[in-house]
Amino acid sequence: MKQLRIIFSFILCTSFCSRAAAQTGTPYIHDPSTIAESDGQYFTFGTGGGGLISADGWHWEGGADRPGGGAAPDVMKLGDRYLCIYGATGGGLGGGHNGRILTMWNKTLDPKSPDFKWSEAIEVASSDGMEDCDAIDPSLLLDPTTGRLWVTYGTYFGTIRLIELDPKTGERMKGNVEKDIAIDCEATDLIYRDGWYYLLGTHGTCCDGVNSTYNIVVGRSRNVEGPYIDNVGRDMFHGGGRMVIAAGDRVCGPGHFGRTVVDEGVEIMSCHYEADFEQGGRSVLGIRPLIWKNGWPVAGERIKQGTYEIESERRGYSLELAVDFIRMKQERQGWFNREQLKEPAKPIPNQTLEEVQATWPEGDVAVRCSDYMFRPWQRWTVKPVPEAGGNLCGPLYEILIEGTNRALTATADLQVVASDFRGQESQLWFIEQLTDGTYRIMPCAIPGQPGKNTRYCLYSAGDSTPTLAVFNFGSDNSKWNFRNH
Repeated sequence: MKQLRIIFSFILCTSFCSRAAAQTGTPYIHDPSTIAESDGQYFTFGTGGGGLISADGWHWEGGADRPGGGAAPDVMKLGDRYLCIYGATGGGLGGGHNGRILTMWNKTLDPKSPDFKWSEAIEVASSDGMEDCDAIDPSLLLDPTTGRLWVTYGTYFGTIRLIELDPKTGERMKGNVEKDIAIDCEATDLIYRDGWYYLLGTHGTCCDGVNSTYNIVVGRSRNVEGPYIDNVGRDMFHGGGRMVIAAGDRVCGPGHFGRTVVDEGVEIMSCHYEADFEQGGRSVLGIRPLIWKNGWPVAGERIKQGTYEIESERRGYSLELAVDFIRMKQERQGWFNREQLKEPAKPIPNQTLEEVQATWPEGDVAVRCSDYMFRPWQRWTVKPVPEAGGNLCGPLYEILIEGTNRALTATADLQVVASDFRGQESQLWFIEQLTDGTYRIMPCAIPGQPGKNTRYCLYSAGDSTPTLAVFNFGSDNSKWNFRNH
């Protein structure tokens, strides 16, 4: 198995201890489009033309090509082509709000492909600078229930509007009349899930770096044309909206929501952060897990560096080394002895690694699940290894028993053991938050199997038997939680 050289600098370690790892490379972008896949790569486009490309969804570099300049594009695959929509002007660009929304097509998003050629852009909406709307910040929704193609656009300068396009041509449907559906937001996005249409809008102030107050809010409707109502009954046309994501982890100003379904029960949301404090306050691409709470989208959390109990959703048992249970010494105080109970209570320290490690066998140790008791063989230190790679859901992680070099390791026979950490891909793990808030844990690679692992996850085959098996979102056997006790 290929060895990975894993080198941490003090600066990297300090940063990742305080927050979840961020995308690597040069992920600098403003107003990113929803992430699209083309020719085995991921693409997102931003204001001013151009955009970012990633081979794995984790490491991003410039190189995406979009003509026309302008602002806030969106892109979607329709059939065997990609439709791009963007605002040519507006938003106060050049001092005015007279905007134009344009669409164009391409067979591929890869600028190195011989098929790469954008069609001539056509206008589908506009604003004259005086009306109560600003034609900028468009986004696309192909309704999975009807096949109809919808666009929302607009900014704080007036209303958010809804129009319909022809999904075969990208042109405005004949006779279509725009409809006002929201106010007090911009950079909207429409998505559909489980019978609901969700309108996500960016609220707050932008374009002021670390002083930007952008945040993303949402309302929902059973009808694509609204009304879009938030969690306490407020209409977004009257300023309503439930919070999806705000500032945190030394990034601020999240805006321009995009949703990507990675797998059943595995979704991510993309956005930009107006300012990343760790990267000089630059505007950067943000990718977070997307979870659903009581029918509402909420930004999830990547696992941060720390020491955790890894708990099975199946039973609530803890992942642990299969070693002997070492009893703790305790000065027992009889509950029936009233005089003794009058004495001050004495705290009992946790059992230490030094007290038990000598009893553990050398070499590989089996892994099992059992009752959590704060014991050293149950405490796992989880650390992101961003330079080892990652995917759309986050970086790779190493998972070691706290204070040791014993790493959770995938084996060729689809089992898991704790073995000496050597940086092998079978010892590096994807930890991906699922839409219900639990996590799936997948080895980067399995010995004897070609390429990266995309099928097998840590699986509770029985109450006490962890193994590797095909991920099944419908089963709690595939799901885990991280408890910071």
